[in-house]
Amino acid sequence: MTTDTQHATDVQAVDALAKSFHNVKSEISKIIIGQSDVVEKVLISIFCDGHSLLVGVPGLAKTLLINTIADVMDLSFKRIQFTPDLMPSDITGAEMLDENRKFIFSKGPIFANIILADEINRTPPKTQAALLEAMQERKVTAAGMEHKLELPFFVLATQNPIEQEGTYPLPEAQLDRFMFNITLDYPSFAEEVDVVKNTTSNHNASLDKIISGEEILAYQALIRKIPIADNVLEYAVKLASKTRPNTEHATTEVNNYLSWGAGPRASQYLVLGAKCNAAINGKYSPDIEDVQAVALSILRHRIVKNYKAEAEGVTIQDIVARLL
Repeated sequence: MTTDTQHATDVQAVDALAKSFHNVKSEISKIIIGQSDVVEKVLISIFCDGHSLLVGVPGLAKTLLINTIADVMDLSFKRIQFTPDLMPSDITGAEMLDENRKFIFSKGPIFANIILADEINRTPPKTQAALLEAMQERKVTAAGMEHKLELPFFVLATQNPIEQEGTYPLPEAQLDRFMFNITLDYPSFAEEVDVVKNTTSNHNASLDKIISGEEILAYQALIRKIPIADNVLEYAVKLASKTRPNTEHATTEVNNYLSWGAGPRASQYLVLGAKCNAAINGKYSPDIEDVQAVALSILRHRIVKNYKAEAEGVTIQDIVARLL
């Protein structure tokens, strides 16, 4: 295949990705009213082969959103309700004796394409850690045996920010494995009127399957092939490095208010997220604006404030906004 032919094929593939993305988003809007930016971020993370953490108060349709995404995509779906008594084997599965007195591996709910980890911060760290290998390696190890997970594989976790009693904050190592930390806000008045109208009547929207697992895997590979200019890539890496206190690129504000910054995984996700953001908006290469569009959701959970920032009411959002 000549270079020109390959380029034309890639352009067509990017156009197909953008069309599929908007078709999926349009189908989701039959059920989810408003929350356009949230839906977009979750879909970007899926097309980038990443995981998302959705943070919001109860009643903002976090669980319904993930259910709807699973319906629109032709993927298997499992929900895990995280509770204080949940054990790691309740997620991954366990060895069991069959009728012939032989040990067989009984697969847990982690063996699905989309996993809804509902209220992930309600379970102890030992059980939270059961997700780590699956999220990073796309496999589960039990009794010394490796069990591959079916691809594509995504963990979409929800977290309630207001009820902190009886919860276990996610450790930084686990937070870093989520591509996006997505905050859900209250709907506007008009959106809430529509939500109440639809949910208090016999309105039942039927959803079509818009995209398959094979197509998602193809789009994930395509996004990695999208070219990026050196100056845009360097901007993404410098943005991540600016968040690290007492390093070469750190600003005075970062040195004053942060105790920990984003690691190299943030730089990787900034580039992948920018590539996908460009593609869904009909561009064939990302620019700095595409990096900025995904930066807050990628950096928000990778930056740790110090006591001075807490005392002075400085937020992570303020710091990232100034770095941008």
